[in-house]
Amino acid sequence: MDPYEDENPFSSEPPLSSASSTSHVDVSAPSTPPSHPARIPSSPTQLGPHSPTSHPPFPSAGSGMPRQSTYKSDYCCVRDQWLHSGEDVEILIIDAQKTSENASSPYITYVIRAGNAEARHRYSEFESLRLNLTKLYPTLIIPPIPSKQTIGDYAIKQAKAREDAALIARRRRMLQTFLNRIARHPIISNEHVFHRFLDGEVSWAEVLHSPPLSQLPKNILKAPAHNPTDPNASPAYQALPNASAAHPLRRPDQRFLDSEVFTNKFAAHISGPMEKVTRRTMKRWSDHAQDHMDLGAAWNGFSLNETGELAGAIEKSGQAIDATYMSTTRLLQDLEQNWQEPLHEYSQFAAIIKKLLVYRHQKHVQLEMTQDALEARREALGELEKSEREARRLDEALGRGRGRVRSPSMVRSNGEGNNGEGTEDASNGNENGNGEEEQIDDPGSVYLPPHPGPNPTRRRAPGMGLLSALSYTLHGMMDADPETARRNGISKTKETISQLEDALHLSAQDLKYASSTIQADLDRFQRQKVADLREMAISMARSHRDWCQKVRVFVSLAHLTFIASPLFVTHFSVHMFLVEQNLEAWEEAKKEIAKIPEHPNRIPLEQAGVGGNVNAVAGPSSARRDSTATINGR
Repeated sequence: MDPYEDENPFSSEPPLSSASSTSHVDVSAPSTPPSHPARIPSSPTQLGPHSPTSHPPFPSAGSGMPRQSTYKSDYCCVRDQWLHSGEDVEILIIDAQKTSENASSPYITYVIRAGNAEARHRYSEFESLRLNLTKLYPTLIIPPIPSKQTIGDYAIKQAKAREDAALIARRRRMLQTFLNRIARHPIISNEHVFHRFLDGEVSWAEVLHSPPLSQLPKNILKAPAHNPTDPNASPAYQALPNASAAHPLRRPDQRFLDSEVFTNKFAAHISGPMEKVTRRTMKRWSDHAQDHMDLGAAWNGFSLNETGELAGAIEKSGQAIDATYMSTTRLLQDLEQNWQEPLHEYSQFAAIIKKLLVYRHQKHVQLEMTQDALEARREALGELEKSEREARRLDEALGRGRGRVRSPSMVRSNGEGNNGEGTEDASNGNENGNGEEEQIDDPGSVYLPPHPGPNPTRRRAPGMGLLSALSYTLHGMMDADPETARRNGISKTKETISQLEDALHLSAQDLKYASSTIQADLDRFQRQKVADLREMAISMARSHRDWCQKVRVFVSLAHLTFIASPLFVTHFSVHMFLVEQNLEAWEEAKKEIAKIPEHPNRIPLEQAGVGGNVNAVAGPSSARRDSTATINGR
C-alpha cells in the first residue's frame, strides 16, 4: 500500500510517518498546524459624538481571512484570481427578483455580483452549494445559510409565504454574509465549485453532475477525510465498519470532550436565553414604535382643535413624537440586521460544530471497531491454524500406524500355508483353558481386521442431538471435505486480516488528520467569534446611542415649546432624564466594548512601539490558547 501523505491544509510540516500495522495505534498526538501570522490591526472603531452613523456590513473584516503578505500565483479561474487579489473584496447580492424561468411556478432568484460577474441563484441552489461543501470538506466549519420557513409560516401566509418582503430581505442579507464568509475562509475560498457558483455563465445543474461533486461517495465515513472524492482511494476504506454517533469510546480525547461540553453550553445559552430575550425585546421595541406612531397621529389631530400658540406647540410635540417613532423604527432595523440575525447565525454555527465533532467521534469509533475486528480475526486465525496443526499430527500418527500393520492378504496366505499348525495351536490353547491368543513378539505380524462400518440401525451416536444429526446428514449429502474447508477458511481469514490492517492504517491517519484540522478550524472560528461579537456589541451601542441622541434633540425642542405649561414641562423633563441616563449608560458600554482587541491574536497598535516597525508580526498572547498550544495539550 502506498504511504499516506498528510494533506492538512492548515499545516506546512512534512508528511506524517506511516503508522504500524498493529491493532493499537497512538492517535493522542495529532500533527500540529502552525498558528497563522498575526496582523497589526487598525485603530479601534470610535464611537465619538461626531462619528458617522454608517458602518461596514456584517460580518466585520476582522472576522474573515486576514490579508496575506504573499498571494496565490496559480489561479484556477478568473473568480479565483479576483478573490485572492489581495484587496478587500466583497460579494454583494444586489437584488432579489421574481421569475419562473425553467420552472412551472414562480420563485425568487438572488442576483449575485462578484467583481464584474453576475450570477443568479435561487435559495435551493444556495442550500445545495452548502450541502456539497460539507461533503467535500467534512473537517471544516461551513458557514450556515438562513433557515427555511416553518410549517406555521406557510399555514399563516399560505400562498404568499414565498413572497414575503421581510423574509426575502432577511434571506438576501444572510445569504450575502454566507458567501462572504466562504470567500474569506483560508481553505474553502480556493474551491473551484464555489468559483463556478459565482460565475453567471455556468449552469449549476452542470456543476452538480460533473467532478468533483459527481464523485462524492454515498457514505462519507468510508472515504478519505482529506479528499472524499479521491478516485485512487484505497479499497480498504470499504472494509471500515459503519460507526454510530452513540457508540461510546474506550479512549476518548479529552480535548474534544471539552469542546463538546463548551459547544453544548454555548448553544444552550445562545439558542435559549439570548435568542428568546432578543425576540421579546424586538417585539416590545416594535410595539413601542407603533405606540409612538399612534401617539404622534393623536397629537397632530389634537393640534387641529386648538388655535394660536397652543396649536403650534401641540403640533410641534406631535412631530417630535413622530420623529421618535422613526428613530425607533431605525433602531429596530439596526438591531435586526446587526444583532438578531448574527445571533441566530451563531446558534446555527453551534449546531454545525456539534455535527463536526460527531464526525470526528465516528472516525474515532471506526478506529476502535477496526481494532476489535482485527483482533477477533487474528484470534480466529489462531484457532484455525491450531486445528490444522492437530489434523496434521493426527494424519502423521495414522500414517505411521498403517506402516506397521500387515495387509490382510498377507495374513490369509500365511494362514493357509500353516493350517495344521494353527489348528494345533488353537486346540492347545483351548485345552489349557486360557481363551487368549498367543503373544507374538513381531509387531509386523499383528493382524487388525477392517472396521465393519457403522451399524445402519445405530448411525447416530448416543447423546447426539437433532441439530448435530441434521448437520451430519447435510455434510454427508454435500460430501464436504473438512480439510479443504479448513484451509479455505485460513486463506480467507488471512485475506481479511490484510484488509483490516490496511483499513486500520487508513483509519488512524484519517483520525489524525481530522483531529488536527478540526482543532485548527475551531481555533480560527474562535477568533472569528471574538471579532464578530465585538462588532455586534459596537453596533448595538452605536444604534442605541444614535437613538438616544435623536430622541434627546426632539424632546428638548418639545420641552422648549411647552416651557410655560408645568404639566407638560414635568412630562418632558422625565422623558429627557430617562434619555440622558440611557445615553450615559450606552456611552459607558461603548468604552468597555472598545477595550476588546479587534483580533485576539494581534497586539494593539499603540503597543507596537512609537517609531518602530508597525508591520512587525507579534506572537500570540501567553494568556490565550492558540492552535499550537491547544493541539499540543498545553
